[in-house]
Amino acid sequence: MEDFIRLDIPAKAADIRKLKVGTFVKVYGTVYTARDQAHKRLAEAIRSGAPLPFDLNGAAIYYCGPTPAPKGKVIGSCGPTTSGRMDAYTPLLIENGLSVMIGKGVRSAEVETSIKAHGALYLTAIGGAAALYSSKVKTCELVAYPDLGCEAVYRLTVEDFPAVVSIV
Repeated sequence: MEDFIRLDIPAKAADIRKLKVGTFVKVYGTVYTARDQAHKRLAEAIRSGAPLPFDLNGAAIYYCGPTPAPKGKVIGSCGPTTSGRMDAYTPLLIENGLSVMIGKGVRSAEVETSIKAHGALYLTAIGGAAALYSSKVKTCELVAYPDLGCEAVYRLTVEDFPAVVSIV
């Protein structure tokens, strides 16, 4: 079994620079969930100069739409979704400070170029492991766009959240 490297969020540029593709990490700290429609709204806010619902600097976005929490749990199912759905908006978010993205699947050439140019990081999470990931979430709080339901933006506090470095 490979050793995991701890990655604290908000991410520091020096910590990101130490990582290599294929490195296993465990994420600790604050991660925001956002999918397609939330990304569209974040991009619109940036373009119009409106305030964002959270600070992008050093932030991590998990491409996930968590389900409601069952009784006695912090969160319901929270597995990764396909990252490519966010590719149209990702370079703009990276240019405005987004440091870490967590999802599954390949990224476009434009996103890969933006990640490398800005010292950001793409982590791949395990598809089909929603129960594992939900057990790593310690708090879950609605932050923005409640009309999007499970695709709203949530602030998660995660500990020991496993992923692998895919683009750095």
